[in-house]
Amino acid sequence: MKPPIRILIVDDHAMVRFALTEAIQRHSDLTLVGEAQNGRSAVALYRKLRPDVVTMDFKLPDQDGDQVVAEIRAEFPEARVVLLSIFENSESIWRATQAGVLGYVSKAAKVAEVIQAIRSIAVGKTYFSSGLEEKLAARQRQENLTPRELAVLELVAVGHSNKEIAAALNLSLSTVKLHLQNIFSKLGAQDRTQATAAAFQRGIVRLKE
Repeated sequence: MKPPIRILIVDDHAMVRFALTEAIQRHSDLTLVGEAQNGRSAVALYRKLRPDVVTMDFKLPDQDGDQVVAEIRAEFPEARVVLLSIFENSESIWRATQAGVLGYVSKAAKVAEVIQAIRSIAVGKTYFSSGLEEKLAARQRQENLTPRELAVLELVAVGHSNKEIAAALNLSLSTVKLHLQNIFSKLGAQDRTQATAAAFQRGIVRLKE
């Protein structure tokens, strides 16, 4: 008989942890080995427990889930993680897979689907909630923004003028305009308003909480 799949839950919401724990305890092939409420604790517990599968919330108090996954996998490339998220935009899914997650499940999904994802990932398969693989495929066909273009876009999205962006990023006005042209081209936008709308819709830029 195979040993049960050892699971680490990472989520800052107690109700989510409780629901997952309840579900895991109902299955003899699964066992919960630990819980973490933030990224720092998640990395520390992974080092200590070496679970078979991690369920990771995307939005944690100290950092985003994809950043935690990248940190864990830098030290433990074999780590198998399924990311649970309310964010179902193409950018979030792409960021997660770039960090190394094997699965991405909507937080709107039933707990049974999370269990299914855990089992798939435990044997090295991938798992995505319905429709999310298509979003990932569409994002993979898009051209990436450079870090500097992303910095410019974030300032555009909160209403800064070219002059203000230039001052904030220590750039010339002509360089800011060049970055904007590249941003418009990559996002298929005609102007700042369309670029901002596309950035929020795709999850490239998110509203600050």
